[in-house]
Amino acid sequence: MPELVVSANGRFLTYADGRPFFYLGDTAWELFHRTTRQEADLYLSNRASKGFTAIQAVVLAEEEGLTEPNAYGELPLFSRDPTRPNEAYFAYVDDVVHKANEYGLFVAMLPTWGRWVANAPWAPPQPDEPIFTVENARVYGRYLGERYRNAQLIWVLGGDRPAAGVEPIWRAMAQGLAEGDGGEHLMTYHPYGASSSSTWLHDEPWLSFNMIQSGHARRAMANYRMITADYAREPVKPVLDGEPRYEDHPVNWQPGNGWFDDLEVRQAAYWALFAGACGHTYGCHSIWQFWAPPRQPVSHARTHWTAALDLPGAYDMRHAKALLLSRPYLTRIPDQSLADDPGEATNRVQATRDGTLGQADATYIMAYLSMLRGVTVDTRPIRSARLRLWWYDPREGVALPLGTIANTGSYSARPPSTGPDWVLVIDDASAGYPAPGASCWAEEDR
Repeated sequence: MPELVVSANGRFLTYADGRPFFYLGDTAWELFHRTTRQEADLYLSNRASKGFTAIQAVVLAEEEGLTEPNAYGELPLFSRDPTRPNEAYFAYVDDVVHKANEYGLFVAMLPTWGRWVANAPWAPPQPDEPIFTVENARVYGRYLGERYRNAQLIWVLGGDRPAAGVEPIWRAMAQGLAEGDGGEHLMTYHPYGASSSSTWLHDEPWLSFNMIQSGHARRAMANYRMITADYAREPVKPVLDGEPRYEDHPVNWQPGNGWFDDLEVRQAAYWALFAGACGHTYGCHSIWQFWAPPRQPVSHARTHWTAALDLPGAYDMRHAKALLLSRPYLTRIPDQSLADDPGEATNRVQATRDGTLGQADATYIMAYLSMLRGVTVDTRPIRSARLRLWWYDPREGVALPLGTIANTGSYSARPPSTGPDWVLVIDDASAGYPAPGASCWAEEDR
């Protein structure tokens, strides 16, 4: 079983042998609850083919997961008791986890949705119905830890809820998981919208890395601010956006506001990654709930989930991953001082490089332009006298060479008129790097 650990500098995830692990997640919350084996295989094979590395799925699902049986007529618990799991239900979970691992995917497994642990500070569509206590949370955690001890997975506690007031329950569940699996798997926490696990749990020793949920409202356009805040916290821990704006999701949950598209999906990804995230999660509104008629859709889902598998935003995620893995990865840092006018929201320029802030030790600089606009980049962090320049197309994963120039300390450019978003890549010409994105699978776990 490939083991994942936090990198030595505390910023990234790696395999135990030191190779970078790029967390490219997909939200499949209802995977265990609503699919057949054939459907699960269809979904997982599709995600593996697109370069995803982690699948976020929930054992005790949100959508009536305790009272509505899975596709084989099984409920997860007897009498809603976390200490009385139904073997038949978990046998299906076993099969899906095994199949995911066969495809080279890690399962980012939520033991339960937050609905079954704590009352939300808002009125969700389904009322919260807590079933967990400190005592049974530890027992349940130990059961899962033992059962999936040898699986390729990451534990994700939480589930769209704050931890305030129920920290002891989550702590007990984390303790049980570690007792069961020997502490072999990383752990994080999925919070509710526009918040981070760090708000309540940053200092918890079991929390391996932070997860934010930038969410599905227009305010979610500034996930770079949330990532930046967690990146600056002590002690240092990796962070990623575990639930950004979903493709084909109504903006602010209202169809009259329009629907998030592939451009907005890419913006969220590059903003977060270039702000210092150790990976990113894609989501599609129809896929997380595996919606198909005649099932009642949640929050205006409109596309059959099998058709939604191939929406353009899902393809685009592999290009972000390929770009970052084509350059030194574990020494990458965010550096907004590089852009003359970083801007905000759709006018944002998000910049990253390798090396150390304040030192001229970079071998590359990348600047993501959210929309067509000019930018001037400070190139002084690259000591070399010669620079090699590229435009990288985040829609097609194609690099357009701009040639080699003298390093005069800055470079001004405007992207091609086709677009709308682009990444400017500036390399130390002596580094000999391939075209951006060219080593797409060089550091992969496949």
